[in-house]
Amino acid sequence: GRITPGRGLSGRLQQTRTHEGDSVRIDDLISARSGPIFSFEFFPPKTPEGEEKLRRSFAELRRLEPHFFSVTWGAGGSTGSQTISIVDELQQASGIPGMAHFTCVGSSVSELRAALADMERRGIRNVLTLRGDPPQGQDTFEPAPDGLEFASELAALVSSTDHDFFIVGACYPEVHQEAPDGDTDLRNLRAKVDAGVDYLITQLFFDNSDYFAFCERARGAGIDVPIVPGILPITDTERLRRFTALCGASIPPTVEDALRECGGDRGAVEDFGIAYCAQQCAELLAGGAPGIHFYTLNDSRAVSAIMAALKAARPWDRYRETALAARAG
Repeated sequence: GRITPGRGLSGRLQQTRTHEGDSVRIDDLISARSGPIFSFEFFPPKTPEGEEKLRRSFAELRRLEPHFFSVTWGAGGSTGSQTISIVDELQQASGIPGMAHFTCVGSSVSELRAALADMERRGIRNVLTLRGDPPQGQDTFEPAPDGLEFASELAALVSSTDHDFFIVGACYPEVHQEAPDGDTDLRNLRAKVDAGVDYLITQLFFDNSDYFAFCERARGAGIDVPIVPGILPITDTERLRRFTALCGASIPPTVEDALRECGGDRGAVEDFGIAYCAQQCAELLAGGAPGIHFYTLNDSRAVSAIMAALKAARPWDRYRETALAARAG
């Protein structure tokens, strides 16, 4: 049996604001939910064309009624203020709760506190605490002067403020690249939870057995917060290889074989990727995963198709039925 894993945008978007005031905390969504929590991740655009793509993709994915969305902080802490502005604008425009990614990179504690105060003023209630990757050109992470070194320290800093944030953290089914082993990685994760993290989103993975095995190990280590799969739809072979090389995720042999059969046909790769991801998500939800966090890459096409398949099949109902039968037995 499975273990329950427990730069401003264009004026056209700003003019659609229908909701004012604070965002909803993710824990309020969890307590009110009757099914899985679905969320979408975006990144700050670097060009006017990218800005338009984000605006268009968000508008299309908004129709799927996600429970919340998130916006990344940017490599080396390069887009922090832009991240906060985008989360503010999108959640005010849509009424959908937003979450700002938040890293230690390049910031002193006083600067981190100022960023949190800015989020609080804008009504942002959800924060994903991450150490962050080294700035471009650096091989190893070095804390800023008067800065922080670990994500657990950042979570503790957020917890220590007077602001009412819901704190989210990252976890690694295939072990963090810098951890010497899985046990050390779990101890680091437990430190994040002890520091105030109440919800975990995994790094991308493509073999569901890695996720379920990780959840079992995490529960054994006393980590009892929801562990939500972070899923990247496969739409481009080269991009997939680049991302997995950067984060240390593995590509299963069956996926490698299928991509070889697709050759250079990008349409075939995307068709396969959507089908594979829909099947992957269905198995995760049927096995008890509490939701899915999609890495959208600011593109709505694949996620829209996958969500349509999941809503038609409702695999989470199978888990609920199995759980009820187990309790009755």
